Amino acid sequence: MKLAYWMYAGPAHIGTLRVASSFKNVHAIMHAPLGDDYFNVMRSMLERERDFTPVTTSIVDRHVLARGSQEKVVENITRKDKEDHPDLILLTPTCTSSILQEDLQNFVDRAAMEANSDVLLADVNHYRVNELQAADRTLEQIVRFYIQKAKKQNSLVTNKTIRPSVNILGIFTLGFHNQHDCRELKILLNDLGIEVNEVIPEGGSVLNLKNLPKAWFNIVPYREIGLMTAVYLEKEHQMPYVDITAMGIIQTEAFIRQIAKVLNFLDKSKNYNFDHYIDQQTRFVSQAAWFARSIDCQNLTGKKAVVFGDATHAVAMTKILVREMGIRVACAGTYCQHDADWFREQVWGFCDEVLITDDHTQVGDMIARVEPSAIFGTQMERHVGKRLDIPCGVISAPVHIQNFPLGYRPFLGYEGTNQIADLVYNSFTLGMEDHLLEIFGGHDSKEVITKSLSTQSELNWTIDAIAELNKIPGFVRGKIKRNTEKFARQNSITDISVDVMYAAKESVGA
Repeated sequence: MKLAYWMYAGPAHIGTLRVASSFKNVHAIMHAPLGDDYFNVMRSMLERERDFTPVTTSIVDRHVLARGSQEKVVENITRKDKEDHPDLILLTPTCTSSILQEDLQNFVDRAAMEANSDVLLADVNHYRVNELQAADRTLEQIVRFYIQKAKKQNSLVTNKTIRPSVNILGIFTLGFHNQHDCRELKILLNDLGIEVNEVIPEGGSVLNLKNLPKAWFNIVPYREIGLMTAVYLEKEHQMPYVDITAMGIIQTEAFIRQIAKVLNFLDKSKNYNFDHYIDQQTRFVSQAAWFARSIDCQNLTGKKAVVFGDATHAVAMTKILVREMGIRVACAGTYCQHDADWFREQVWGFCDEVLITDDHTQVGDMIARVEPSAIFGTQMERHVGKRLDIPCGVISAPVHIQNFPLGYRPFLGYEGTNQIADLVYNSFTLGMEDHLLEIFGGHDSKEVITKSLSTQSELNWTIDAIAELNKIPGFVRGKIKRNTEKFARQNSITDISVDVMYAAKESVGA
């Protein structure tokens, strides 16, 4: 637990609440003080949904501190059970309320005796895991609970569907383009003749979790959530899973070929071969392969980029830039420190350096040092890019509302390849475009921003130096400005004049 004004992955209880809120008719109760109860506001502000189950907060106040929480928590659970008749009530503390070290499992056991709903305590260590780890654990806990409950009631459905079928695990609220990706996966699977049995947790019902074993296998689109559930189902019900993220032409092909491999293993009576489908989609549906050979994309060859985000999207984007577009990735990084080994293994040989951190200042300093032509990252990297005048394409959560689009914008599958190609091309600043804007007037006509990303020292630009900087074409102005400021810091110069600019130019041999 730490105090920060920006976090890539939030506290554990946010992950638990995201899973609970994704299911239909599941009510989460958060045992927390005022100040921790911002989830409803965040969810309703970002997600473009008309209806969702809000979270109830069982407030920890001075009366609770004096008498204990048991009476209040049990009363809140039983009240919500009578008012809303949910299928499941999920109780979760926060880091703050966990300090009280109360026996919340005892509270849950007491409330369960009075409630008609199922009542669970989120089995998460709030001091050791972050939002994504907690979401993964909570989903697995809920699935395990209802599978075991169905076993006891002899209602567990284990007979496989006649046609090949699949469960999609890990689509949930506030995920990066999750609902668009889910729709694209359904289209792709339908084209392959594969039925979708269940999608969880987004829009799913806990009462249908007993039907999960009906599917032939499981798909985990993102490593951050769903992997623990897939491992559990494989162990308990011998259900294989595919965890290749279908992002980019090459990875989408690998995803489909892995599905064929699983189907041929499960069904010896038929030969599943999707080569023709892959060829047709790659040549006629996805425009990315054609675009990669066009003169427009060839203009990007050798340009330098930085990639940072969750493990799934950062790995996929790094491989797309290098293998499919010929763009050099100077640094690939992730804030998923718990998945650092897998990340390093995946990006090995695709980038110049790797950065594993959840400290946004380290990421900002790295970007300022590398000086890439474009950034592909989260909302925070977008902010860094604006300060350094480097364009940024957002490819991973956490994101702001502009990355919850109303239109159809998947990142997975063959339509996703088109979206990614557009994002990449539009994220790079094109020299001729900026040069024309210089000539005819445009976004570069404003006064030059001279504030540095570094907080170690303040550099002052003279009026003549700013005027000289304004004469430089926009597509190289930012780089020249940063090189000049770097030269000034190295030489302990605080006032940047025209002479300093020329000295900096000579120092790099320009």
